[in-house]
Amino acid sequence: MRLSTKGRYAVTAMMDLALHADQGPVTLAEISGAQGISLSYLEQLFARLRRSGLVSGVRGPGGGYRLAKPANEITVANIITAVDENVDATRCKGGADCHDGERCLTHDLWMDLSRQIYEFLDGITLDRLAHDPGVREVASRQGISTTGRRKAGSAA
Repeated sequence: MRLSTKGRYAVTAMMDLALHADQGPVTLAEISGAQGISLSYLEQLFARLRRSGLVSGVRGPGGGYRLAKPANEITVANIITAVDENVDATRCKGGADCHDGERCLTHDLWMDLSRQIYEFLDGITLDRLAHDPGVREVASRQGISTTGRRKAGSAA
């Protein structure tokens, strides 16, 4: 099982929004510059995140995106699911048809692993991540203050 770039980038972009929750809307260009994710890729991801009710857009000057729910109500699993990622360790995508159309010998093992991974990711909220010392250190290096505002003169 492997989490693709789509899921990783979506979580990273959502973390950027969470760290800016008190600042107001954040543009995709700001996220792109700070996180090194292409703008066109972010547009695709945010269309899915918006449809899933995780982000909302603000139009006009000073517009951008913000979290549609409090950071303590959005889990990593919500984000990954919203961008159509699959946390599935089976070869058959849970269909139990991986061995000549039948359940393979280790199907239940991989299903249990998939379930545990999902439960693990579903137990981690953006708020919890935002308070992690390692995340705060990286945010500081990227010019994001601990209050969620970009530091003056920082690139983004």
